[in-house]
Amino acid sequence: MKRLFLLLLTIMLCIGNTMTAQSEQVIRQQITEAAAKMKSLQCDFVQTKQIKMLNEKMVSKGKMWYAQGNKLRWEYTTPYSYTFILNGEKVLIKKGKRSDVVNVNQSKVFREIAKIMMNSIVGTCLNDKKSFDSSITTNATDYVVTLVPKSKNMRQMYSKMVLHIGKKQKMVGTVELHEKNGDTTTIKLINVTLNANVNANIFDIH
Repeated sequence: MKRLFLLLLTIMLCIGNTMTAQSEQVIRQQITEAAAKMKSLQCDFVQTKQIKMLNEKMVSKGKMWYAQGNKLRWEYTTPYSYTFILNGEKVLIKKGKRSDVVNVNQSKVFREIAKIMMNSIVGTCLNDKKSFDSSITTNATDYVVTLVPKSKNMRQMYSKMVLHIGKKQKMVGTVELHEKNGDTTTIKLINVTLNANVNANIFDIH
């Protein structure tokens, strides 16, 4: 289940100077407007997990696809194969030869996962006061959004999530997940393509 929370925090979205409430609201609006124009997104990602107790790093890579209409595919390709697909009200989890399909409306946990995942991708997570306490700082290239989870399930695993959002395109480039046990996972989105045609079959669940 921890991996699922990790995935949803990654689709979708550096400490600098503290901003005024007015300027922060303008930035939130700009990010939300930019995300609303995103019809699709394709990219590669590199995930690095820093394990505090072992003082070592674990690196994995994969691909991600998003399309409007609650469609997301997050696929690890190296060093293992693991696929998570969200299509409307259904979720497919595939590991090796095993596949499991879940209806998000029949599970409170998956309903929460689907909501936060899609809110993060379309930009409304910045204004989701029910799920997060959020603040924004800035540096030379990014807006840095810190999200502190409110839900019990999220708080048990993560102390905070930090999104690095590029000032130019107003989209997430790097995500930092800070776990309660001191471990940190950093996910960088690379080779990003926006609003290109995405084969609908890539989101098939069967």
